[in-house]
Amino acid sequence: MSHVVVIGAGQAGSSCVAKLRNGGFEGRVTLIGSEPALPYQRPPLSKAYLLGEMPLERMFLRPDSFYTDNKIDLRTGQTVTAIDTAAQTVTVGDEVLDYTDLVLTTGSAPRRLPASIGGDLEGVFTVRDLADVDTMAPWCKAGKTALIVGGGYIGLEAAAVCCKLGLNVVQVEMADRILQRVAAPQTSDYFRDLHKGHGVDLREGVGLTRLTGDGTVAGAELTDGTTLDVDVVIVGVGISPGTELAEAAGITIDNGIATDAQGRTSAPHVWAAGDCASFPYRGDRIRLESVPNAIDQAECVAENIMGAGKDYVARPWFWSDQYDVKLQIAGLNTGYDRVVTRDGGAAKSFWYYSGDRLLAVDAANDPRAYMIGKRLIEAGKSADPAVVADPDGDLKALLK
Repeated sequence: MSHVVVIGAGQAGSSCVAKLRNGGFEGRVTLIGSEPALPYQRPPLSKAYLLGEMPLERMFLRPDSFYTDNKIDLRTGQTVTAIDTAAQTVTVGDEVLDYTDLVLTTGSAPRRLPASIGGDLEGVFTVRDLADVDTMAPWCKAGKTALIVGGGYIGLEAAAVCCKLGLNVVQVEMADRILQRVAAPQTSDYFRDLHKGHGVDLREGVGLTRLTGDGTVAGAELTDGTTLDVDVVIVGVGISPGTELAEAAGITIDNGIATDAQGRTSAPHVWAAGDCASFPYRGDRIRLESVPNAIDQAECVAENIMGAGKDYVARPWFWSDQYDVKLQIAGLNTGYDRVVTRDGGAAKSFWYYSGDRLLAVDAANDPRAYMIGKRLIEAGKSADPAVVADPDGDLKALLK
């Protein structure tokens, strides 16, 4: 009997096994996750869950009964230690499992501060899984001082939550501006003003030299020579794809586990999807770190295991929640040469162009701009910059 084994029980892994069963796959299905909990949503971890607004049960992607009813062998709290692509087996503890198809949805891991600069002190956290947030929560008490290292979306979301919890927040970003790697100066300006308006001591062009403390973090030395007294440190300096198992098995790695357009890796009968996978996109190779990509790519792989033979067509979109602002991003802004701002007061959007071609839209509390921009980008259409820039311009007319 055919047997699909999926390693990694996050959004991609859970989506893959669900698609297999919903698509009529009748063979064995095994989903293996290293965490003890049922597969759950990650985005609420550092926001609604940390704030106490969402209980764990509401974060589960599917109830336990789903896996039982659909004859999915869900193995939580177990770690795969080896893959043998020639024998088509995986090792889990003392057990060796055969597979006919293997799907790697091993996700990603946060980059941590080196121990040499205090990264191993108590009170220093990254945010990636339940254990991280459960351990961090008691440290995030009103009146304490939090240092946020990194000014990307992860760091900005952490700063917003700490402010909501009543902490004093200092945030440092080594680059010249926050969001420098992923957004235009206009978007950076918008979020700088937002965070400073909520009392964040935001310092750009300033990095961390080292953390200090006797076993527990107590202070920080910054690259501009200043020192801080701190009670908790949250590190948001990016993530690395989970490629260790694949690399050890001899599978090709290229900014993640390299796949073809249909999700196949360099090893026969081995597929990859989600944060860990890089794939062809418009003549290049990219890796998308987003929930929508994890779902869509994993479902495409499941269909291809069942013989669909279809290429994965990425439709990049992302979101970020900070205070009372929901940022929605459609498209990828790589290669933009100008930005057009649409200022609707409380609703603002930033439209990225390369020449006359619309590449992406950052929409802050502007779902209409986001939806129209997304539809235009997916259809390969552009948008008249004059209409975009006019807050009274009819965006919907751009779709005609």
